[in-house]
Amino acid sequence: MTTLVFEPRLEMLPDKIRAFVALRLSAEVECAIAEFAAPMRALRSGVRWVRPANLHLTLRFLGDTVDNNLLLLLGQALNQISGQTSPFMLHARGTGAFPNLDRPRIIWIGLVSEQLSQLAQHVEGAAVQVGFTPEGRPYTPHLTIGRVRDLHGWPRIRQMLRQSPNPDFGSVLISEMILYRSILGGEAAQYQPLTRYPLTGAR
Repeated sequence: MTTLVFEPRLEMLPDKIRAFVALRLSAEVECAIAEFAAPMRALRSGVRWVRPANLHLTLRFLGDTVDNNLLLLLGQALNQISGQTSPFMLHARGTGAFPNLDRPRIIWIGLVSEQLSQLAQHVEGAAVQVGFTPEGRPYTPHLTIGRVRDLHGWPRIRQMLRQSPNPDFGSVLISEMILYRSILGGEAAQYQPLTRYPLTGAR
């Protein structure tokens, strides 16, 4: 079981950081999503679009001020989970808005996989076991591509989403989890990979 650690190491980070555990998609799938979103991004609207380089599937948001000691404990648990989980296929298909198209806050891309929910449950269980507060809502796998700040320009975007309710963006083989640090500020958040956890379980 191998864990690849990026600099700076967890021990070298500030005492408290904003962090999450996530999966990344392939460049091909990310490109297909970017092409789909491009006409909407070109409109003047109240949507803050996620940069293609920042697209990710969150398995577990850990918090805005996470203690390093908790991250080290969680890292040990994630290492165990990754060693017991085999790589799996993930399909990106469908789009919409949370909570709905008439009261939008998040514009999303749907993600389909039999193994994904199980992996998310294992990560949630590990997070709670080492001291994180349990999530108060069921896990809904999705990829956030935009956050709606106000409804300026929304009718046109809503129309475009309704015209393509089930676009297919392709499949990707998921072979690792990543622990990220999120750095807010500026025009877009920066996501710094801290540790990669390869999925090395037997198929």
